[in-house]
Amino acid sequence: MTQKLWQIEEFPFHPERLNHYETLFTIGNGYLATRGSFEEAYKGGISTTMVHGIFDHAEGALVPELVNAPNWLPINITIDGTPFQLINQNDSTLKPKNGAVVGYRRILMLDKGILRREVLFRAESGSIVRLVFERFASLHDEHLMVQRLEITAVDGNPQIEIKSSIDSDVSNVGIKHWGDIQAEAGSSYTSVSAKTIQSGYGIAMASTLRATSNKANVEFTTRNGQPSANTHFQLQQEDSIEFLKLTSVYTSRDGDNPLQSAVAKLGEAASATYESLVTPHINEWATYWKTSDVQIEGDEGSQLAVRFTQYHILIAAPRHDDDVSIGAKTLSGTGYKGHVFWDTELFILPPLSLGQPKLARNLLMYRYHRLAGARNKAKANGYEGAMYPWESTDTGEETTPSWGDPQPDGSRIRIWTGDSEQHISTDIAYGILQYWRYSGDNNFLQQYGAEIVLDTAVFWGSRVEWKNERYELSQQIGPDEYHENIDNSVFTNRMTVWHLEQALALLEWLKTNAPADAERLTTQLDLTPKRLDHWRDVIAKMYIPFDEDKQIHVQFPGFFDLEYIPVPHYEPRTMSVQAILGHHRSIQTQVIKQADVVMMTALLGDELASKDVLMNNWNTYYPRTDHGSSLSPAIHAWVAARLGLDDLAYYLFEHAAEIDLKDNKGNVKDGIHGAASGGLWQALVFGFCGLHITPDGNVAVAPRLPKHWKQVSFTIYFKGKEQEFTITNTP
Repeated sequence: MTQKLWQIEEFPFHPERLNHYETLFTIGNGYLATRGSFEEAYKGGISTTMVHGIFDHAEGALVPELVNAPNWLPINITIDGTPFQLINQNDSTLKPKNGAVVGYRRILMLDKGILRREVLFRAESGSIVRLVFERFASLHDEHLMVQRLEITAVDGNPQIEIKSSIDSDVSNVGIKHWGDIQAEAGSSYTSVSAKTIQSGYGIAMASTLRATSNKANVEFTTRNGQPSANTHFQLQQEDSIEFLKLTSVYTSRDGDNPLQSAVAKLGEAASATYESLVTPHINEWATYWKTSDVQIEGDEGSQLAVRFTQYHILIAAPRHDDDVSIGAKTLSGTGYKGHVFWDTELFILPPLSLGQPKLARNLLMYRYHRLAGARNKAKANGYEGAMYPWESTDTGEETTPSWGDPQPDGSRIRIWTGDSEQHISTDIAYGILQYWRYSGDNNFLQQYGAEIVLDTAVFWGSRVEWKNERYELSQQIGPDEYHENIDNSVFTNRMTVWHLEQALALLEWLKTNAPADAERLTTQLDLTPKRLDHWRDVIAKMYIPFDEDKQIHVQFPGFFDLEYIPVPHYEPRTMSVQAILGHHRSIQTQVIKQADVVMMTALLGDELASKDVLMNNWNTYYPRTDHGSSLSPAIHAWVAARLGLDDLAYYLFEHAAEIDLKDNKGNVKDGIHGAASGGLWQALVFGFCGLHITPDGNVAVAPRLPKHWKQVSFTIYFKGKEQEFTITNTP
């Protein structure tokens, strides 16, 4: 494989895609992530560093959000009095004194987790310098961030000034979250500490700058309350100088004195060389790629896309913390305010469950630690058991806003997902059981996972309604969020049956393999014979909407009475069909936001129905699906591959692969689509490769590779052991 299949490149500078590239070029290490904004800043840039678990509910805001931390990147450089800055050549207001960029390249090295930028810059004086920036958030030491700057005098003998700092004047798109800000300069470092205004989380950063030779001295000073590291020197033509900027970060989630910890960590690394810092970081990345890389021969675009999406999952996955999870936009932007959805368990979790089970376990433990919030929600709504919130933050309570942002006419749209999108409790159970079946982690299941699966089953047992001599579920929202507060969503009803079936089987497994845990949970969750009989009755008598004549699952009763819109006719388009039709009309049509019945097919497969019914479902719902959600194309690709729709499967796979790389939703500036990233891996491994667990408990493949692919290779953990697969496409 060539190195370019591990690299995302921007060449030349594209100011019109500034925020898009900031998201793509995010670096991280599972503790924090920092967008690819520039050291010297740029008008319109969104400089953001997100640290797992640091939420705050600003006064006047509807819900809490993940907080933008102080910016550790700033390095401002002046060449012969000309400030170094990137230039938008189309900006007519610029004058020669602004200097000129005469060369530019930026590369994200996915295999190494390093972002590199090379710039040729000509000052007003005529001096030309070559600037090379590198940065990484250490995977070896999650509290340490490293920047390297190399300056070469290409033409002239320039006088150079550098000012390095930590910027604490940050916000979440204008909303301030930090108070009690303290900044100071020591003899060899600068530091910033602060606390979130409402939640009281503390954060501290300490930073130092040093030249790797004796060509420049660095002074640490405070001016107008702003500490910085400063240096001034001259370079002779063709001479070079290198600087290291090291920054450490701790929060009050790590200990009682974040500032003391940050300063101590900086002291440990202060004399380290770049090579001594980057080498263990790269080595750590290599261990992760061993079981997270999927190698595709015969399709360079797909190869790069899969590595890109896996990279973004890995930099967001908490490595040493089981009390946080991955939000819908990972840690790469402020979209969805950092909240955790079903995206985590059904989309992001599977590649980790099979490739990085320790990281998957951390994500599932986040849900265990928030059982109290789920039980609170169930009780508040008049139900038993555990009812997980649609959107979750640090507390585990429901944090879905009730209203959307104001529309151009000032109106707001009511958001019902926090009230009615209840399938998330089953989605979490699905993620737990999938993790267990592949990992063989009995300890997790016995001590933690089983309690979630069983208590969410208790919720469903109390949630179902006895009507018309059958069990029903009213006021639901399935994956297709265009149709709200419907009765008898076939996805929710059928997955509830699956959930209760799994809960009963799990309890029997516990009785055989862990009787003490079975007894403990039976008592704790009040799993009486009467309750278990009720579950069996629900399984037998749940209403599953199905058209016997057409042999299809009906998305919900009355769906086909709505206005039919020929979605395929709305091409080419740059927005969803819902956006074209408007919210109020689209909800009265058969336009589907994303995989719903098709999603059920992906999760249950042949267990759902015969191949003929599955194909009928596809032929019915695929032409009605808008793919208004980034979650949809990958799931459709997965199912299309299993149904033998090879060309269509690859078309949908390409669609999913381009969501972030080509910004085909137009909103990548808000952050990476984490679910689309995990979905792409599933379309490849579960769809094209057909990976599955056999009835006898082994793991096998049933491949249907795209015709032009030569070979696919990947490694997974199955019950604690690595298993390698290589699938060669037969001509």
